[in-house]
Amino acid sequence: MVVTEILAIHSILVKVFLGFLVVGLFIPFMTAKNPQGFKKASFIYTMIFQAIASMIAFAGLVAVFTGDLGWSTTTIIMVAVWAIMMYIEIKKYKLIKLANSQNTDTVKVLKSAFIKISIIQISLVAIMVVLMILKAKGIIAI
Repeated sequence: MVVTEILAIHSILVKVFLGFLVVGLFIPFMTAKNPQGFKKASFIYTMIFQAIASMIAFAGLVAVFTGDLGWSTTTIIMVAVWAIMMYIEIKKYKLIKLANSQNTDTVKVLKSAFIKISIIQISLVAIMVVLMILKAKGIIAI
């Protein structure tokens, strides 16, 4: 029973995270005329991103160890996706933080990269959700 509840929380957190990523796509547009605002919004976005991603990872690892679920291929893939996404997010924020926000061309490139990276992150999460749904329905056995 406890493991089922933990997995339900994990699933809800993943859906919240997916929604957060989609809403995050609008940050470059909401800060179109304010490069400093883009830096601040990016910082807040990164902190929330890391918080939600860490909650997801923690809930997943607790479920694995509490339920004695073992390290299946999908669990290993989820851990790898989490690590990749955290690495990408940290690199993205460092790039935005260190960039010259006074140069309009630089800001355009940063905003374009922000959108592209966000789309990649959304794709990674969506692929994992679909993979886990297919696994739960017994369509694939990984």
